Amino acid sequence: MTDSNTPLLELEGIGKFYGNIIALQGVTTEVLAGKVTCVLGDNGAGKSTFIKILAGVHRHDAGKFKLEGKEVNFGSPREALDSGIAAVYQDLAMVPLMSVWRNFFLGTEPTKSLGPLNWIDAKKARRIAKEEMAKMGIDIRDTEQPVGTLSGGERQSVAIARAVYFGAKVLILDEPTSALGVKQSGVVLKYIVEAAKRGLGVIFITHNPNHAWPVGDRFLILNRGQSMGNFAKEEISIGELTQLMAGGAELEQLQRDLEEAIASKGSTS
Repeated sequence: MTDSNTPLLELEGIGKFYGNIIALQGVTTEVLAGKVTCVLGDNGAGKSTFIKILAGVHRHDAGKFKLEGKEVNFGSPREALDSGIAAVYQDLAMVPLMSVWRNFFLGTEPTKSLGPLNWIDAKKARRIAKEEMAKMGIDIRDTEQPVGTLSGGERQSVAIARAVYFGAKVLILDEPTSALGVKQSGVVLKYIVEAAKRGLGVIFITHNPNHAWPVGDRFLILNRGQSMGNFAKEEISIGELTQLMAGGAELEQLQRDLEEAIASKGSTS
């Protein structure tokens, strides 16, 4: 039994190396129950490597990775999942032509038995799927409909509710809003907040500070495999967050180049 003040996850100086190539170095942050830790960075920042270490796909080569106060080094995704760390990736690992409730369970459906015979209890599975999604504020009209007919935000919500139902303590969301419009992104952000309200520690991976800021309690900024800082919300502004993500000087240079391009366009028109 862990103390209620003990972070669900603690990462201290985490690093991952491929020969002489540094994929990740010096990454420190923590994930608390009922809170959202946002991990921000552009493409190539190290976000994918970070996720894979947490989810058990890769072992870290440096630093300490603690789960509820105990040091861990997962050897497989199954080890991480059995320990309560669930990752929802961009592709969602869903079967578009299968129903919502079948995708909710994906091989772990409740069953009935009679002697040596076993079969899926479809009625129970449909009921559980609908109830669990309703608890997250998700209203799916018909759990028999193919999951491919749902919007992007609704598919994300099914994956989130599934992770919560199957006992996740830590929920990792890999760029869940990257391919969505404004309205659907807002829907997913609402479900992120709901997952945190249910007591999960949520890790929200994104390259969009405008999505991270409203829901985040802590912000870890990555740039080319290096940590640019680890901040509680009261320690940083959204402007500073954006500057750190872009590397500060690089963003200022880009703004100057853009202003010059606009000015030159005006002079030739």
